[in-house]
Amino acid sequence: MMRRASILLAGAAMGALATIAVTQPRALLGMTANAAASDTYRHINLFGDIFERVRTDYVEKPDDAKLIEAAINGMLTSLDPHSSFLDSRNFRDMQVQTRGEFGGLGIEVTQEEGLIKVVSPIDETPAARAGILANDIITHIDNEPIQGLTLQQAVEKMRGPIGSSITIRVTRQGAQPRDIAIVRDRIIIRAVRHQIIDEDIGYVRVTQFNEQTTENLRKAIEEIKAKVPADKLRGYVIDLRNNPGGLLDQSISVSDTFMERGEIVSTRGRNAEETQRWNARAGDLTAGKPVIVLINGGSASASEIVAGALQDHRRATVLGTRSFGKGSVQTIIPLGSQGALRLTTARYYTPSGRSIQARGIDPDIVLEQPVPEELRARLQENRGEAGLRGHLRNSGQDGNLERSASSVYVPREQKDDVQLNRAYELLRGTATDPAFPPGQRAAATPPATPAPASPAPASPTR
Repeated sequence: MMRRASILLAGAAMGALATIAVTQPRALLGMTANAAASDTYRHINLFGDIFERVRTDYVEKPDDAKLIEAAINGMLTSLDPHSSFLDSRNFRDMQVQTRGEFGGLGIEVTQEEGLIKVVSPIDETPAARAGILANDIITHIDNEPIQGLTLQQAVEKMRGPIGSSITIRVTRQGAQPRDIAIVRDRIIIRAVRHQIIDEDIGYVRVTQFNEQTTENLRKAIEEIKAKVPADKLRGYVIDLRNNPGGLLDQSISVSDTFMERGEIVSTRGRNAEETQRWNARAGDLTAGKPVIVLINGGSASASEIVAGALQDHRRATVLGTRSFGKGSVQTIIPLGSQGALRLTTARYYTPSGRSIQARGIDPDIVLEQPVPEELRARLQENRGEAGLRGHLRNSGQDGNLERSASSVYVPREQKDDVQLNRAYELLRGTATDPAFPPGQRAAATPPATPAPASPAPASPTR
């Protein structure tokens, strides 16, 4: 898939003609193909004319490289909110981040109406300690407005040398804008944290899906099993709330940790032959112990793949509120020394054939998290993927409409966390629900599908 995508991008001037030549019989080309090629060349000539006019007549001499990069970013951001161009520096930064270590503030962000919106602060980072919350809108960086900057340009401004200071202006619904000073630090992502609750439940928090996630998860489960005898271990709570996602291959291997067999996820590109499927391998590390997965409006992408796979196979009960709804996969296509292209190349589907794009995962047990009165005005509605301008539309045929996501609020204290406490009660049997254990509900039936294709290279998904 990556090689083919690179070839198509190699000759932008011939893009329309080359695509038709590959996908249509020769007899159908004729004047239609010539007209398409003619239109493409005319638009490229128009771009060239405008580029030259800007170079020669703009009030100040512009930087040619920056002009072209801006044009490329404009083309990509017009496709969907997740496709973008990464220059060489940002490409290196992305590679470092997926390895689980980078420099910066420690926030996951997206762009909305020209402003930067916080998806989620990362636990135990400068941003989290400074009180940054999900859904905060960043309007200024070091007193300079960020309106008009691309997402990558804004992120680059927030990064910097460890120990250096930055001031960001944050707005929240119902509150006055305020400046927050933060000292940049080395961000080492602990992708998995775990603890043993009252000597009978294993709690595992997965914060994101980087290259260390599956290995850290396995170590966490092994440590819980070593400390709690099997006859006393009631089960596991896997907390994916406010997990913004990460690497596709890690979401597959995390799901596989809890499964003995069955499809985990499939991805479907523009053409039928691009369909990819991934299946579980034998070996449930938890030995079939009950599992409850927690999600909310900040659970996105790779988190939704895990929740959807375990839900469809009745391997876990999903508890919480509707997830973010990001059901697309971005492939990173290196462009030599120039950087890389992050391009949306496929949609992903749960084992039963569900697309969660702009719809999210609905929990088996819906349980809203009460928001304290003093925070209600500051926590605006999370519209999720469906609220992002230019998002891919859901192409499902089941009549379900796109839907917004849910609240992203999670209390700091366990005693106030009704979702987490309900999970503990269900595992201990002090509370009951028809959806737990999951074997009590009907199994999802995957639709008839083509034979599995060979897996594509792992693709980052956000």
